[in-house]
Amino acid sequence: MTAEYSAHHLQVLEGLEAVRKRPGMYIGSTDSRGLMHCLWEIIDNAVDEALGGFGERIDVTLRPDGSVEVGDRARGIPVDIEPRTGLTGVEVVFTKLHAGGKFGGGSYAASGGLHGVGASVVNALSERLDVEVDRDGKTYALSFRRGEPGVFADSGEPRPDAPFTPYDERSELRVIGKVAKGVTGTRVRYWADRQIFTRDATFHLDELEQRARQTAFLVPGLHIAIGDARGETPVTTDFHFDGGISEFADFLAPDSGVTDTWRLTGTGDFTETVPVLQASGAMVPTEVTRTCEVDIALRWGTGYETVSRSFVNIIATPKGGTHQQGFEQGLMKVLRTQVEQNARRLKVGTDKIEKDDILAGLTAVLTVRLPEPQFEGQTKEVLGTPAVRQIVTSVVSRSLGERFSSTKRDDKAQTALLLDKVVAEMKARISARAHKETQRRKNALESSSLPAKLVDCRTNDVAASELFIVEGNSALGTAKEARTSEYQALLPIRGKILNTQKASISDMLSNAECASIIQVIGAGSGRSFDLEQARYGKVILMSDADVDGAHIRTLLLTLFFRYMRPLVEAGRVYAAVPPLHRVIVVNPGSKPNETIYTYSEQELHALLAKLQKAGRRWQEPIQRYKGLGEMDAEQLATTTMDRAGRTLRRVTFSDAEAAATVFELLMGNEVAPRREFIVTSSDRLARDRIDA
Repeated sequence: MTAEYSAHHLQVLEGLEAVRKRPGMYIGSTDSRGLMHCLWEIIDNAVDEALGGFGERIDVTLRPDGSVEVGDRARGIPVDIEPRTGLTGVEVVFTKLHAGGKFGGGSYAASGGLHGVGASVVNALSERLDVEVDRDGKTYALSFRRGEPGVFADSGEPRPDAPFTPYDERSELRVIGKVAKGVTGTRVRYWADRQIFTRDATFHLDELEQRARQTAFLVPGLHIAIGDARGETPVTTDFHFDGGISEFADFLAPDSGVTDTWRLTGTGDFTETVPVLQASGAMVPTEVTRTCEVDIALRWGTGYETVSRSFVNIIATPKGGTHQQGFEQGLMKVLRTQVEQNARRLKVGTDKIEKDDILAGLTAVLTVRLPEPQFEGQTKEVLGTPAVRQIVTSVVSRSLGERFSSTKRDDKAQTALLLDKVVAEMKARISARAHKETQRRKNALESSSLPAKLVDCRTNDVAASELFIVEGNSALGTAKEARTSEYQALLPIRGKILNTQKASISDMLSNAECASIIQVIGAGSGRSFDLEQARYGKVILMSDADVDGAHIRTLLLTLFFRYMRPLVEAGRVYAAVPPLHRVIVVNPGSKPNETIYTYSEQELHALLAKLQKAGRRWQEPIQRYKGLGEMDAEQLATTTMDRAGRTLRRVTFSDAEAAATVFELLMGNEVAPRREFIVTSSDRLARDRIDA
């Protein structure tokens, strides 16, 4: 740093030099996320061609040498001379920032590329980039090294470290082959520059496949093949869907449907003033009329999770924008009106539905297409075009309103179910808020809202406290004597509780056993569940060690998974492991007999064989526990409740979506898939595991 500061201290970064100096401005970051962003800049160029009706297949291949190749069968990048620069179209696209066919010249009606920097940014950040274009019966080729055109002296397979000779005065397209008449397309292969990207930056196959699947849904009929040749065995996955975003919404939906998948479509016009490039080269502000096409697929399910995806010209906008705001505004407008019109039937009183009530259980795919949308930044995560909001609101209001006013039997039945669900979500939210406000540890003993059957503990240390949910009152009496009252609380339930996978939220809240569990834990339920307000550090499900006990445990886990999932995610839900057998080993003389507990038939037989081999005797008959109530307090404490000797099974799940699928299969409304699962899985069941 010096005190002198004049014009000669300023730097002007020319062309691609600016990209290499500040890559984060163009691709967000230089880790794996930025590496993937570069790849999608190239793929999106091919997708834009497919959107315009050119080319039906895109091939993407991850190669062992770290390069990636993207090929399409579209029109091919222009190879003729661009008059202003005197360069071929290929060189203009890959070396000039803000250059391309997406600035209103009529080449693209709607595209994901807007700024004209995608291909040139990838080129600037690549150690080597090769492009081949099939046009006019020939295959043209051009290579670049860190954005500079030239020729690599390759011998065999292309390498980024091969000797490179840049063009001195004028670059030229090389003709490297011939193609049949009418065959067109582009192939781009590049090696990311490790001087720019971090060492651990890699292409993630699962992320690539996920987005390829998403794009195939958004462009019906398009084939996208993702190949990974980096391992010992090359793998290729092809994505192709004809159902469009309706099929996409069904794919994303995590639960069974309350409604069918509805399609809301429409268009709207708006005007905006934009600078238009004239033939003279001047930019003149001009008022132009734009058309925005809106296409939405949505459905409501039985759960309360919201799955929403929004796109502008098939580019994902994960952070939303004006189209997302318009969509939610339209939903609110229609459903609030419908709830008010049906207030007496729905018994809503003076309560008002909120956005979260409407979004609960909603799966939606929102797409808009318009020329030259305004995005916030090159990464295009937020749409900023103001007029789109009102257009989307209008389309949603009109199309959804028509669905509610339809006289078709299916539409009337489904809209009625939807209103019931939205109002149930509202009531559940209000009830959960009331639960949350009343369930505070400091006044828990004085609170009349806690169930009378709760046997609470004394400690105020949440982390040290434990809540045992006990099956039946008979086991409760023994557990009272077996527990450590300082930190162990007991809540009895009557047998098999409500199957919350099938039941509605209102049915669940009106069920005495489910309501008691939610009240005692004190953290609310569903979306309003607050893990920090949970009154116990561990929740332990203590049921009999038989088939009925396992069923009760499954029903309880379903309740926790659907309405108190953060408690399971935090690893604070456990299953007690009571013993099945009590073996009293007879010791000779005056030495006291030894008591051994076993937890399975296999473990019992192994113990008896071991004792017999050692020549030791045991008392007959061996006690077989049919339930917790058959134990005395000392036995229950020693085997199941005392921290020093008990065994607990922590309930966790690594994949929430997979777990939700299993719960829906085993506990949901659809009988046929469950029956098929039982039939096809029967050969995996060991007969000796059946408690009969």
